[in-house]
Amino acid sequence: MTIAPFRPGTPPVQTLPPGRWHGRIWVSDLPLARPERYTGCVAEFDRSGLWPVLIPHDQRFAANGEDWIDDRGRLAPADHRISSVDPAEVLARWWDTSCCDGACLRPFGAKFPGLARRPARRADPLAEAGNTGSILAARGPHRLALVQTERPADVPAILGWTGMIKATDQVHELSAVLRSWEDRFGATLTVLGFDSLELSVAAPPRTQGRALTVAAEHRAFCLPSFAGQPGNLREFASSLVQTRRWRFSWA
Repeated sequence: MTIAPFRPGTPPVQTLPPGRWHGRIWVSDLPLARPERYTGCVAEFDRSGLWPVLIPHDQRFAANGEDWIDDRGRLAPADHRISSVDPAEVLARWWDTSCCDGACLRPFGAKFPGLARRPARRADPLAEAGNTGSILAARGPHRLALVQTERPADVPAILGWTGMIKATDQVHELSAVLRSWEDRFGATLTVLGFDSLELSVAAPPRTQGRALTVAAEHRAFCLPSFAGQPGNLREFASSLVQTRRWRFSWA
């Protein structure tokens, strides 16, 4: 099928596999058989206004014949609230010091250290996202989804995504942080699951020192992902140096 353009005068996007709209998200009926279709949708984004995300197979729902996109609730769309949010203030509020005796926070303490500086960008974020998405689609079953948006970071707020509901119901704040990462690191939403998301990263931190503050941001953003890693924040930061995929899970 071909999805009609959303903006007057723009050409239609490429021919897509069979699928349908589920509210504000279009999803293919079956996993992508041709991973390069994801790259093609990324290339069309400037004209189509439709950002592609990959929906991973989730055995928790498949085992019961369910699909979380239809069978689980959503929050109210909140994209209109994103621009009013300061991501530094959000992450400072989410900085949880109750999970340990302070050792896991080293070299930081009870106060959130602030946002990491923008690194020198060397890769095109959309090209990086297209390449990452096609690789992921080739490695395992993912359905293709499309969302009308001006920037990928806004997708969770547009959909009223509930993946982070165990931590917060303010999905516009989550999208505000994603916008900040998009601007600073070229970190672009590529995968959206029931309670997880994944970003391709065009400009990851290149040194341990730079990665430390980024690691603090990750910890504030999704404590379960940090808690699932061995060691303290210094060791977690080592895993972020030159890493071009960031994955978060609130499972």
